[in-house]
Parts: sequence; structure tokens; C-alpha cells
Amino acid sequence: MIKITLPIGKESIKKLKAGDGALISGVILTARDCAHKRLCETLANGGKLPFDPKGAFIYYAGPCPAKPGKASGSCGPTTSARMDVYAPALLKAGLGGMIGKGEMSDEVRKAIIDNGAVYFAAIGGAGALYGNAIKKSECIAYPDLLSEAVYRLEVENFPVVVAYDCEGGSIY
Repeated sequence: MIKITLPIGKESIKKLKAGDGALISGVILTARDCAHKRLCETLANGGKLPFDPKGAFIYYAGPCPAKPGKASGSCGPTTSARMDVYAPALLKAGLGGMIGKGEMSDEVRKAIIDNGAVYFAAIGGAGALYGNAIKKSECIAYPDLLSEAVYRLEVENFPVVVAYDCEGGSIY
């Protein structure tokens, strides 16, 4: 198991290979379909994103409300293919990678390679495990979208597998 502390640079991303297991610590962002649509509309209109995309990682998830004493409730991954239409623009803007569930399109795989990024797979059905890895959660954009808003999460030992590496390797 590789221990990764985010943010990581392009040189560190190049060392990751499809199939590598990893434990992520550091900051990740969440965004689902509705937030992705707004983010990409902002980019298309020449606007500034509500976060610096350079090296950022987006987790395709929406955290459930936290129970007392917890930073987050359950926070399992959603189907990544739903973000296929948006991912290339965000990768071009500098996104370091994504975390989600399942395969993504050939266009996204090409964008990952072209931009030296990585796609991590998270385990479907393990939302409670992921929720426990979240140490701090803060909504940073689009609060009207509720759980689909953009959240800034501080995570510790968040388990993933490298699904697509920056050289075209794939676990699928």
C-alpha cells in the first residue's frame, strides 16, 4: 500500500501505476453532477473556479450529514462515468486527478494521459469507511446543491486503487 499525501506533483503522479493500492491523506474536494456542470460553465465563460484546480483532486461523492462528534457522515463514491462530459475540461484546467467508482470514457482516459493526471477507484458500498477517514469537512461552493455541493475534505488513510495511470494503464 502506497501512502500519498496530497497535494502531489506531476513527478509523483508519474510513479503511480494502475493496480497500485494507496492510502490518501490531505485535502480532496467533492463534486457531483450538478456541481460539475456549474464548474464547467464557469470555465467556458472565462470565470474563476471556487478553488484552485492546479493539482486538486475531486472525489465524485456527496457527503451525508455528520453525526455529533464526526466530521462527516457516510461518503461513498458515485458512478464516475456521469462526469465523463465534464472531466476533460477540469483536467485541462489543471486538476491532478479524480476519485470515483467504475470506468470512465476513452475521452477521459486520453485527457488523463494528456494532462499527466491519475484516476483513483474507490470502493462502492464502503461509504461508512470513507466517512470515517474524513477528519474535517467544509462546504466551499454551491451550498444550494446540498450534498452535491463542493466540499473541501481533510482525509486520513483514505483507501483507493489507481484505476487509470498517466501512461494509459487501466485496471478495467
